[in-house]
Formats: sequence, C-alpha cells, structure tokens
Amino acid sequence: MKILVTGAAGFIGFHTSRLLLERGDEVVGLDNLNDYYDVSLKQARLGILAKYPKFRFVRMDLADRAGIPDLFARERFQRVINLGAQAGVRYSIRNPLAYIDSNVVGFANILEGCRHNGVEHLVYASTSSVYGANTAMPFSVHQNVDHPLSFYAATKKANELMAHTYAHLYQLPVTGLRFFTVYGPWGRPDMALFLFTKNILEGKPIDVFNYGNHRRDFTYIDDIVQGVVRSMDRVATGNPDWNSDAPDPGTGRAPYRLYNIGNNAPVELMKYIECVEQRLGKKAQKNLLPLQQGDVPDTFADVEDLVRDVGYKPATPVEEGVNRFVDWYLEYYGKK
Repeated sequence: MKILVTGAAGFIGFHTSRLLLERGDEVVGLDNLNDYYDVSLKQARLGILAKYPKFRFVRMDLADRAGIPDLFARERFQRVINLGAQAGVRYSIRNPLAYIDSNVVGFANILEGCRHNGVEHLVYASTSSVYGANTAMPFSVHQNVDHPLSFYAATKKANELMAHTYAHLYQLPVTGLRFFTVYGPWGRPDMALFLFTKNILEGKPIDVFNYGNHRRDFTYIDDIVQGVVRSMDRVATGNPDWNSDAPDPGTGRAPYRLYNIGNNAPVELMKYIECVEQRLGKKAQKNLLPLQQGDVPDTFADVEDLVRDVGYKPATPVEEGVNRFVDWYLEYYGKK
C-alpha cells in the first residue's frame, strides 16, 4: 500500500515507517523537523529510513494549509497514519499555542486531506493523558474522558471528537490509538528513560516526581508499532449495537474506533529506575520532587478491545526493554 506517515522523523513515526517498509509498503514520511528536541537525532532516524527504496521524505508542517492539500491530491495515499503532533504534558503548560497549530489545525488539515482524496483509513495518535482526572483502573476506552489535566491532553481529546465528526459526516474510517508511556531505542530526549540514563552516566541527580510513587504502563516501542500497523490494516467500521441512550465513547454508528495501546502491566517508577541502574552498573542520585502540574499518578491500559480486534499482544518485559534502550544509547552516543 501507499501510506502517509506524519511525524516520520519522530520516535514512534520512525519505528512505524520502518516496519511498514520492511513488509514492502511504500511510505511517504512527513515531518517539519522542528527543534522541540535535538534535530540531529531526527535526521539520524531519517537517514536509516532513506536506505529503503520505497521511502520518500517530505519536509512540511501539518499546519500548512496550502501544502497539505496539495500533497494529498498529488500522492493519493491509500491509508494515513498521523503520528505528527506537538507532544509533552509539561511543554503544553509553557507553550499552549504550539499545540493548537500542530494538534488542532494540523489534524484538521489531515482530516480534510483524507476526506477529499479517497483515503481508505486514517489511524491517528491519541494519548493516555486524555484520562486525566479518571482514577478507575484499568483505564478503558468505554469510560468518559471529559476531565483532562493538561492542554496537551485537551488537544488530543479534541482530535478524537474531530475524527468522530468526519467519520459521521463523510463515512471516513478513523481509528484513534491512546498510547501509554512508550519507550525504547531512538526514544525522545525529553522522556524519563532517556533523562535517567543520561544523568546516571554523567553522575548527575535524576528528578523523580511524585516522590517515586508513580505507576506507569510502560510500553516497549516494538509492541506499540505492531499494534499501530495491525490497527491500520483493520479498517474501522461502525458498531451496529451502538445505543444513543447509553452512548459508548469507544465506538459509534459511524466507522469510528478508539483503542488503548499499552502493556497492560503497570510498573512502579522506582522499579523502572532500578532496571536502568542494573544495566548501567551505577546507582542513581535521586532528587525526590512532588507531582508535576498536569501529570497523573498512575496509568494502566485496558487493551482487551485491541487484543480482540487485531490480535495485539504486548510481549516485552520492562527489564528487557530498558536493557535494549540502554544498549542503543551507549552505542549511539558512544559514537558521537
């Protein structure tokens, strides 16, 4: 198939593009290569993708109201995986307008491109952050999520609502994936595992928020991208049993689906740190801090729907995943 992957120079976008290319799909990767974090890391990911003959890169911003429609009209993609977004809970408190441009205006441009150019299926990234103030565990797509705690989460909830509208009005099949704390090789420098590894190696303290009392459904990147690609392959359909008197938030009469994509096994943050310490053979100096504004204490994904519908099965224990990340980090930064 011919597939557009937005955010292709990003962490999840890079791995997703590579899996699609490995199985023989044609991938057009789009990214604006912004400087939210080290651009050279994004360029190194693209350098790997460029080795595949069926990969082409387009540098463009999702919010480009002329460029995005032209790209869709010219390329006639069969399917679209929208992973391009402004990420980060904390940054959304400091710079909310960046999230409007990328996550709201940009996503509207993607929806319009799909609508007008016969795209068979749009899969897009949402986030576990949409659960916000919810405390019923595990988090389920069948729960109401109207109390986000960060502006980032609010823009992703907006994406889910926008997608449903296009599914309803134009019968555009859409599938939203709520990612739960993705980690692994080529990960983002602003994420905890990267910061822990870097600071422990450099003998600097690590910031441990909520005094280390977090539990996170850490999900290894290979498991995530298997779920993304399998979800893309299964075109969303309407739920014939959907009842407007008791509306299910995770489905609809329109071809609209939401899935959690997580490990379904929360890990204590201190256990996660121990895995890094063991692999590096060094103890961390811990700077214990209160819960950050916009953050939630625990996450736990109910993935029953994704398992049933696409055969998703997370298979990577956290110890193994952390070891693979640290091995990549030592190799990549040891060469620089």
